Amino acid sequence: MRQFFYVTSFIALIGLAFWAYRENYRTQAALKDVRQLQRDIGTAHERLTMLRAEWAYLNRPDRLMDLAEMNFERLELLPLMPEAFGSVDEIAFPPPPRPLVTDPVQLSSQNADGEYSFP
Repeated sequence: MRQFFYVTSFIALIGLAFWAYRENYRTQAALKDVRQLQRDIGTAHERLTMLRAEWAYLNRPDRLMDLAEMNFERLELLPLMPEAFGSVDEIAFPPPPRPLVTDPVQLSSQNADGEYSFP
């Protein structure tokens, strides 16, 4: 019985060692992937920062005004003035939807004598 216990323990030890060996390599591969993803994220952040700076540079008001003046004839842009805006009262909103009739009722204005009567 003791020998069976030793053999079983030895087999379990071999199995656990194999499992730990595989988990170690899986962990190292996952850590390598995480490091690569962090490098990619850092590169994307740098690119995003550069794109934001470039957008701010291209969107300067004085530059946009110069471009609008240079292309005034072609673009037919007008200066932005407060009078160009309307008020909410001038907006034509669509009428509200009509209710859906689900149970129609038949009405007749003719009585039994053939005469029309009004209530």
